Amino acid sequence: MSSSDETLPQLDPDSSPGQTQTQTQTQIPPTINQLSFNQDNTCFSAATDRGFLVFDTDPYRPLIRRDFDAGLSLLSMLFRFEVFVLIGSSRSPSPSPASNTKALLWDDHVSRCVGELSFRSPIRSIRLRRDTIIVSLLHKIYVYNFSDLKLLHQLETTSNPKGLCEVSQVSGPMVLVCPGLQKGTVRVENYGSKRCKFINAHSSSITCLALTHDGRVLATASSKGTLVRVFNTLDGTLIQEVRRGADQAEIYSLAFSSTAQWLAVSSDKGTVHVFSLKVDSVALGDDRSSSASESPLSKQSALSSLSILKGVLPKYFSSEWSVAQFRLPEGSRYIVAFGQQKNTIMIIGMDGSFHRCQFDPVNGGQMTQIEECNFLKPEETFSKSE
Repeated sequence: MSSSDETLPQLDPDSSPGQTQTQTQTQIPPTINQLSFNQDNTCFSAATDRGFLVFDTDPYRPLIRRDFDAGLSLLSMLFRFEVFVLIGSSRSPSPSPASNTKALLWDDHVSRCVGELSFRSPIRSIRLRRDTIIVSLLHKIYVYNFSDLKLLHQLETTSNPKGLCEVSQVSGPMVLVCPGLQKGTVRVENYGSKRCKFINAHSSSITCLALTHDGRVLATASSKGTLVRVFNTLDGTLIQEVRRGADQAEIYSLAFSSTAQWLAVSSDKGTVHVFSLKVDSVALGDDRSSSASESPLSKQSALSSLSILKGVLPKYFSSEWSVAQFRLPEGSRYIVAFGQQKNTIMIIGMDGSFHRCQFDPVNGGQMTQIEECNFLKPEETFSKSE
């Protein structure tokens, strides 16, 4: 652990969060290297070639902008606390003290680095809990205690260039999911029961994971991108399989609603899908009776009309399809999450777009866009720095 200010590119002293360093920077928006929602979807953040941006989601508004003298490749925030983990960019001018092999714990209240974790290879992802920091490398995942950065556990994975790893967020022992040692397998590490389980999720490589807040339900997608599978992490059983489409696609993100009644999927095909799930209250530990009664589609699960011929026609024809859809321009990477408002999703894009959409839980179909903005536009006003 280190607390030296020299480990981080210096915060520009002449630039408040509402100003840019030069008129040129005002006119040219930053380049986004990574986008993510925080743990409860109340904020989203962007790591850029200049520093980082943070926005409130409901209502949408700019919250924080920090400019450094080098860019960031990754950023992770902890709920709404003023604590971030920053990863430098390999594209920063060399030599850069904030390289992509260092995880820097940034206290935004005092505007300085208060801790550091160093590695021999590039960091692929960071996940945070209130008590834990999880760092993913290409073949290893390290688990650290948040308070003193003490190493608690390390796991080996198959090649994991995306740093796939998700953790539960409720208080109590952690559940961690990540790729296993074999292609298509997912490792479930339950730190409460001290048990490890491997789930054979797909025949091809895992490319996307999502986990409910309580860690009991897992969603997986593979490099084929046609099917998404939902598993019970307690025993590894398959709960449900849903179909995004017939053509191969790259799945960008998977997201559960707070009650796990819905699952949202974004991909390079440009369409965001919302699926109805059959996760029961026993598996989830939640009371879903009231919301389920309002959603006939949650019982029908949007089965194909040809499901009566299941076992005769190929599996494609008896697949469970999405309840609701929203079409976006192809060519940009989009991340999806469920909003605080009922039956809403939020979509953030690497092109700087923010969308809020509402879906009909009874009739389904095309979602209605209720808000759209560009969070990279220069006139965005951020809160002042203390």
